[in-house]
Amino acid sequence: MKFNVRRVPGIGAVVLLAAALAACSPASSGGSKSDGTGPGGTKKVTIQIDGSAVPYYAPLYAAKEQGYFAKAGLDVTFTYAQGSDIVKNVAAGNVDFGFPNGDSVITAYGKGVKTRVVHTTYQQGIGALLSTGRANISSPADLKGKTVAVTDLGSPNYIQLQAMLKQSGLGLGDVKVKTIGTGAIVDALKNGQVDAIVFSRLRYYALKSAGVDVRQILSDQYLPSFGNVVVASPDKVEKDPKTVKAFDDALDQGLEYTTKDPAAAVDMAVQKYAPTFNGQQKDVTTIIQDVFVKTLWQSDTTRQHGFGHPDEARWQKAIDAQAGFKLIDSGFKAGDLVVKPDALG
Repeated sequence: MKFNVRRVPGIGAVVLLAAALAACSPASSGGSKSDGTGPGGTKKVTIQIDGSAVPYYAPLYAAKEQGYFAKAGLDVTFTYAQGSDIVKNVAAGNVDFGFPNGDSVITAYGKGVKTRVVHTTYQQGIGALLSTGRANISSPADLKGKTVAVTDLGSPNYIQLQAMLKQSGLGLGDVKVKTIGTGAIVDALKNGQVDAIVFSRLRYYALKSAGVDVRQILSDQYLPSFGNVVVASPDKVEKDPKTVKAFDDALDQGLEYTTKDPAAAVDMAVQKYAPTFNGQQKDVTTIIQDVFVKTLWQSDTTRQHGFGHPDEARWQKAIDAQAGFKLIDSGFKAGDLVVKPDALG
């Protein structure tokens, strides 16, 4: 089985896999707030999504194509941008909703760019320490004296590396850290330029498929984090909770549909939104089944309360970690950032 991997969203610029260009997608790459009425009297709203159109966003696409948004009274338009820009656009009211990674939302909030997380879609992050067998790394303690790459020293993955080292009694001085761009970091691992990388755990599948003796240690074991989540402005949550709730409910149905029939959801997403993935449906479906369905979209919290429900304790740990590692000046209460879907009425 061969994985032709590009870029996948999640954890902002760091958690990257399979980034197909959306030039052929029917969705616009621009971003502006929609106003007015759509077909059948539905309300026009826009969601700005992190990166570009990829089949891993199948639940959102299913919510539209299966008519869940329409039944909820919404006519939804998808646009795409980078995570930090999405948070700014949502906070300013330029778009109704955003779908950035949760780590960038925390960072922005800590710096005064306020949004509210209204649906914790990804219950955890997808960062991981990836290494090859020749590096002989079975735990973070084995990183001592090794060369580790991250994409940016301001990235969540860099913070995850520090958390791994700290819990193993090590510090940054015990390793050699390199910064390597998104497009080259995986090749650097394959070619032996570095011993390990902290990147997306989804890349594990591509490396394994390519015959690489790859190992992974999930970052979430050492530092709670979040992939893509739905955000809205505080003003929208306060003044239009009905629309926010309607969006959440339709997305829940899209998640349910994709979870029950991932192959059909992936086929739809590729045909209508991400045609550059044509021919890779089987591989993408495997990743969705093994990673997204089992651990990203579902957790003990969602099994008790439903899709998108936040675990405030995990959010608080993620916030406190960013403050502890000086990514933000000071921490804040998770309850100020995160909204429980059932609190929307």
